[in-house]
Parts: sequence; structure tokens; C-alpha cells
Amino acid sequence: MSLVYAGVLSHAPGITGRADLVENTAKRDELYAALDNQRQEIEETGAEALIVIAAEHFANFFMNNMPAFCIGIGARYEGPIEDPEWLKIPKTNVPGAADLGKRLTQEVMKTVDTAYAEEWKFDHGIMVPLHFLTPDYELPIIPVNINCQGPPLTPLHRAWAFGEALRRACNAAPEKIALVGTGGISHWPATPDSGKINEPWDRDFLDRLMRNDREALLSYSDEETYRDGGQGGFEIRTFIAVAAAAAGLGELQFYTAELPIFAVGCTVARFSLDSNARGDRA
Repeated sequence: MSLVYAGVLSHAPGITGRADLVENTAKRDELYAALDNQRQEIEETGAEALIVIAAEHFANFFMNNMPAFCIGIGARYEGPIEDPEWLKIPKTNVPGAADLGKRLTQEVMKTVDTAYAEEWKFDHGIMVPLHFLTPDYELPIIPVNINCQGPPLTPLHRAWAFGEALRRACNAAPEKIALVGTGGISHWPATPDSGKINEPWDRDFLDRLMRNDREALLSYSDEETYRDGGQGGFEIRTFIAVAAAAAGLGELQFYTAELPIFAVGCTVARFSLDSNARGDRA
């Protein structure tokens, strides 16, 4: 089994960009400790590459070309695309895994259509997680995007199928591969409601996620998610894809709604890996 780690984490830009504005520094430091623990867990698996499933924020894809899924097959990537002073992450080059990315793409495409890209400029959706999980940018990265931005959004059941296909692709590769999904949960970015967090909705979603309850996770409508989780709530797709790939139960390692300056309920979790999962569902 080549998938050696599966987890999720939040990627809000405030997690790095507004760290110095936090009033509850103890809770902030708990979040940072949980992220550092996630880094250590990934390192301990001996992972040779890290797949980051994120929700792209119109940095590379726009309404003239918005793929439901895209996998990066580049040798190197640049990021952040945002102002580094705003994000508090310096611009850098990030190593890719071109050959592995191509092999994973070819395998995924046997059951799920996906776009691919040799060029990709990372925004905060990928750079914030990398800042904590591979701070020296030594681990090769395979970026993955699920369309959570431009309607018609990727259907939830297809995000699940994509996760299963990605697991099958990882199982077919000899490399040890870690996988993380990044996103919200509830948040209202770039709106008058920015900073709002719907903790009850978040915790209900996390309960479904940690149980890896496929039926419950796929029961959300976009209208319900928009109402209760904001437009940022559409990023549940990245978490759902990781749950499908892992096929095991989750462990919630950190959640808080007590850092509103980060404008999201901050989450860190991991999944057990079901060794019987093959990812054959079409």
C-alpha cells in the first residue's frame, strides 16, 4: 500500500498572514502545535511525495476554463501568487514530482476524467499548508484542484469517486505517498460576513467526516452549504475526497472557532487507512 498518510487541515490566509493580530495567542499556538504534529506524522511515514488537494481561488483557473479536477504534473511550482507581505510567506520555488504526477493522472483517468497542468502558481490554499507541513520545501508536491469556486461546482459524489480513484492510483505506485485535503470548513471570505464561523455546522460536518459516513457526507446540497457554511463551505469537497481515499475512520486532532481573525474554523485531522480499499468505485 503506497498511500501512507491521509489528513485534512485548514488553509485560510489569516493563519499565517494575521498571526500577529491574534488576541487568543494560546489557542493560536495550540493550532500551530497541531500542525507541527501533522508534519511530524507525515515525516514518520517516510513519505516521498505529498499530494495536496485544494480549492483553487481563481489564481490559475477562471470561468473560461474551470476543470472539475486538475492534477499537477510539473517539475517545479512557484508560490505564493499573492503578496508575500500579506500572506507572510516568502515567494519560493516548490519541487514537484512530474513523473509520479503523470502516472497518478493516467491511473485516475481510468475511472474519473481529470485535467492536468505542468504549470501552476500556488496560492494560499496550498502555500499555507506547505508552510507548516514542509517548511523547508524539501518534500516533492503534487497539487490537486477540485472546483469549489465556479458553478456548476464539482458534485460531491464525484469528489468521492475522485478520492477513490486517487487511492487506487497511489496503490499502483511504488513510492510512499502522503495525502492532505485543505480548505474551510465554514467561512465567508471576501464578504461583509468575513470572520463569521458556524461552529455547530462545522462540528456536524466533522462528525460525519470522522465517521467517514459516505451517505451523510454526500447528502449536502449546495444551497444548504451556501446558507450554513458560506461560499467557503463548498471546500468540503477536498475533505470528502480525502475521506474516500483513506476509507478509514478519522481522528479529529484540533478544531476551534475561537480564532475569528483567521476567518475560519481551524481544523487538523487524520484518517486511518483501510488496507482493503482499492478505489474501484466508478
